[in-house]
Amino acid sequence: MLSVTITLISLLAFGTAYVVMGRFLENRFGIDRSRSTPSHTMKDGVDYVPARAPVLLGHHFASIAGAGPIVGPILAAAFGWLPCVLWIVLGSIFVGGVHDFSSLMASVRHRGRSIGEVISQYIGNRGKMLFLIFTWFTLILVIAVFTLVVSSAFASNGSVATASILFILLALGFGFSVYRWSLPLLPATVVGVILLFGAVWLSFHAPIQATQPFWIGILFVYIYIASVTPVWILLQPRDYLNAYLLYALLGGGLVGIFVLKPDINFPAFTSMDTDLGMLFPVLFVTIACGAVSGFHSLVASGTTAKQLDNEGHARPVGYGSMLTEGVLAIVALLAAISFSLSDYQAMLKDGGGPIVLFSRGIGKFMGSLGIPEQSAVTFGALAISAFALTSLDTCMRLARYVFQEFFERSDGRKTVLSSNRYVSTAITLAVAAALTLSGKTLTLWPLFGSANQMLAALALLAVAMWLLRKKTPVGFIAVPLVFMFTVTLSALGLFSIQHYREGHLVLASISLLLFLTALVLAGESIRVLRKARKT
Repeated sequence: MLSVTITLISLLAFGTAYVVMGRFLENRFGIDRSRSTPSHTMKDGVDYVPARAPVLLGHHFASIAGAGPIVGPILAAAFGWLPCVLWIVLGSIFVGGVHDFSSLMASVRHRGRSIGEVISQYIGNRGKMLFLIFTWFTLILVIAVFTLVVSSAFASNGSVATASILFILLALGFGFSVYRWSLPLLPATVVGVILLFGAVWLSFHAPIQATQPFWIGILFVYIYIASVTPVWILLQPRDYLNAYLLYALLGGGLVGIFVLKPDINFPAFTSMDTDLGMLFPVLFVTIACGAVSGFHSLVASGTTAKQLDNEGHARPVGYGSMLTEGVLAIVALLAAISFSLSDYQAMLKDGGGPIVLFSRGIGKFMGSLGIPEQSAVTFGALAISAFALTSLDTCMRLARYVFQEFFERSDGRKTVLSSNRYVSTAITLAVAAALTLSGKTLTLWPLFGSANQMLAALALLAVAMWLLRKKTPVGFIAVPLVFMFTVTLSALGLFSIQHYREGHLVLASISLLLFLTALVLAGESIRVLRKARKT
């Protein structure tokens, strides 16, 4: 019954937060449903395109989720389930949800531009340049790693590859049906979802077998096309339809928990120091997407703000998506702790890692509903791979935005690097491909958790500076901001020392560079605040 209790308490906390905290955030940011959003005032048919709330919710949720809220909690379970539950619930409500909503609204109020633009206006151009460089290289790292993850999944399971290709073709048909042939959203969704699960069924019977290098090449071509194609053709519809896979996975997992009532023979707390490191700060950078993630601010201010049709949609899209991701993180954690500690450790070490562990756990939950357990296991793995692909092409588009913004001229004149999406995407892809093929990507991956959380701290910093200029109380931003800076600087400091002692000088240097970047931006903010007080 403990699993049911954890689930009920979490759902109650998230539901209450959506109503109470969501209304509080709307009031703080002065949500005005009659105010025109950038998707209308700057509509260009490519990036700035108004999207109906359910469509944008699907895109945003699919983009921010990926495999993060599944992998992170499963790895962090090494500390025991209690600290993980507390961080997921409290983090989603008071840190991640606030971060996501505020990032979205800051972008909407600044012409749909990135957090870098907000930093430029309220901290200074040097701060913006540092932020954009850091963000671009972080996204390059994500693209490289996710390319390896997805290509490996395609090579090892042909059904996953088949399903992903069919999803893309289905999304193209859906996009043209809704946006060019004016098919109403509801019937288009019904048909689309039926075909979506039909594609899943077909993929079991017609797997495509190919090597990983082949799939790496295909993925590079795909993400290039996805980055330069208007969002209504592929990005919006694919993410919207793919979200139903995650809804099904999440719903099946939740119902399965209540039906099966899985026993928990996993310790509530194991140790302050595990193979991952010390509980503080490592827990808070391991569970990122399920509690707070800087990547979310890039999505919110990168693609979502350019598609928000009405400010009234900010609560379900910005805040609601983060809480839903928190629910997914709880389900992933319960999937892990439904096994004994020894089985959990064995599966992580030799049994295929967190994706396989999650799939087996969710297979047990959904198996209690009469679904063949092996089919549920395969479906779980397929859904996660589909969302890793979603994050991959979203990252490429975001990296293109950041690249173009970096090369914009202060006088407003356009250059090839700032305005030509084909050139900027090609350069970004070339760097990502070089990193992917270097064989060093996975070595750098442990740093991504800290870099990701630093992005969250910097996004909160930018929002705080903006609100201070507006004379808006910032206590609700300041608390998570200070906490995230403390976590990030502690983690990067520890990683820098650890890698130096182990002789990994490149990793130690990268950790130190990120550490110093955060300090410089914090220092710039303090300087600006002091100057503002004197005037």
